[in-house]
Amino acid sequence: MSTIQVPNPTDPELAQRLVLDLLDPDLRGHALAELRKKREMFPDLAPLLWHSFGTIIVLLQEIIVVYPVLSPPTLSLLASSRVCNALALLQCVASHPETRSHFLKAHIPLYLCSFLENTSKTRPFEYLRLTSLGVIGALVKAEGTEVINFLLQYEFVPLCLHAMAVGSELSKTVATFIIEKIVLDDAGLGYICATADRFFAVGTALAGMVTSMDDKPSPRLLKHIIHCYLRITDNPRGLEALQTCLPTTLTDGTFNNLTKDDPTMQQWLQELLVKVRSGKMGGLPPPVHGHMPRV
Repeated sequence: MSTIQVPNPTDPELAQRLVLDLLDPDLRGHALAELRKKREMFPDLAPLLWHSFGTIIVLLQEIIVVYPVLSPPTLSLLASSRVCNALALLQCVASHPETRSHFLKAHIPLYLCSFLENTSKTRPFEYLRLTSLGVIGALVKAEGTEVINFLLQYEFVPLCLHAMAVGSELSKTVATFIIEKIVLDDAGLGYICATADRFFAVGTALAGMVTSMDDKPSPRLLKHIIHCYLRITDNPRGLEALQTCLPTTLTDGTFNNLTKDDPTMQQWLQELLVKVRSGKMGGLPPPVHGHMPRV
């Protein structure tokens, strides 16, 4: 009796076949969805995507094709899902140590700027915003100066602040994680505190999210916010400014219920309050605990 051979989902040849299918317009949609679904099964998927002839061009074409429907905002959910599949594969390339630098040198993150600039809060656009932030979040997890310098040079800080203002809770969390990683770098902290306008923009975004937690508390988001504030106090200008503009809800015990089960967040908040009240800067910033929210 014959038996049907079920393909091994971790078979490298399966990944190669799916990548080849990306070159065929008739097979591309299915290949994008399958590669996104199975991307964690293939540890060498990123190099395969990068070095395969024409593959990155195909992924960029999937991004560019939706530009015309960004304004006016007429992006469908189906189209959003397809471009997000392509973005998820680019996130894979951005996160891999072998391809990350190539990804930056090719300036591929710039293709995402239009997605991060949109103001629509509908589901297709929010899905697009969140997945685009996931690509940038994958880059900053590497903690390299190359990544931070790129994001500063090409003005990704304002794009993240915009996402913090208009995005869903998860988009706000990923965007704040990115800002957190930027300010933990000396160049990033210096950039944000270099001018009053930059500091005001970051401070306004952080304070706005703190205020929004009166209606919808989020311990994970609050932790990132507190860590951003704490790191800003390591800059003399930042510390001086926070002495007058730190949200009162961070100082009056409003969020005690959110911090009580997280010793690290409690410690960061206590350090923040001590430094702001005393006007004295501390030593090196504590490391980021946990991981970027999955998108």
